[in-house]
Amino acid sequence: MRFWPDKPANLRLASLFVFRLTLDKYSAAVKEVADGLLGVMSKNLGLEPGVIAEKCVGGIQAVRMNYYPPCAEAHKVVGFAPHSDSDLLTLVLQVNEVQGLQIRGRGDGRWVPVKPVEGALVVNVGDIFEIFTNGRYRSIEHRAMINTEKERLSVAAFHSPIVHATIGPLREVMAHGEEVLYKTVDHETFMRLFFSAKLEGKSFLQRMKLT
Repeated sequence: MRFWPDKPANLRLASLFVFRLTLDKYSAAVKEVADGLLGVMSKNLGLEPGVIAEKCVGGIQAVRMNYYPPCAEAHKVVGFAPHSDSDLLTLVLQVNEVQGLQIRGRGDGRWVPVKPVEGALVVNVGDIFEIFTNGRYRSIEHRAMINTEKERLSVAAFHSPIVHATIGPLREVMAHGEEVLYKTVDHETFMRLFFSAKLEGKSFLQRMKLT
């Protein structure tokens, strides 16, 4: 945010300034929602509520705004290739009523559309959360499709641990002596490996598995 104007000198910069304030408020609000969800999910795992959320104190939040223009031959293009997110949680706001987000079903592998609901956030579990929980929570493979007649917009907020975090099954999760399923690496190495890999389903997470 430090690169955005503080004291706009003209109308164009004034509009940007308002956009900055709006985005700042939105980012803070979804961060609060994400922290609350992490607390509930920790309790669901039998852990203290702050065990996972505390790793996001001073952590990384990124916001991406997606615009998918209509295409008459939508069957020939993909808005976003199938993938799972690298983070802990992604909160997605489907801005308009145009459906395009799809998730892959667990059993038969079919693509299931996620119908936009006004005022609702879609919560995607990311790869780091799957690794932290040693597979108890599984990251969601998803993709974005194009509409033939209407544009589609969405806003995705990605929430990750602090940059110096260690990415591996949490000690608190592994307290019962179960088999460790994932490698442990530092966060910087994890992100470098992720961004150097091809965006192809959950193939990256497969490479993080020990067996």
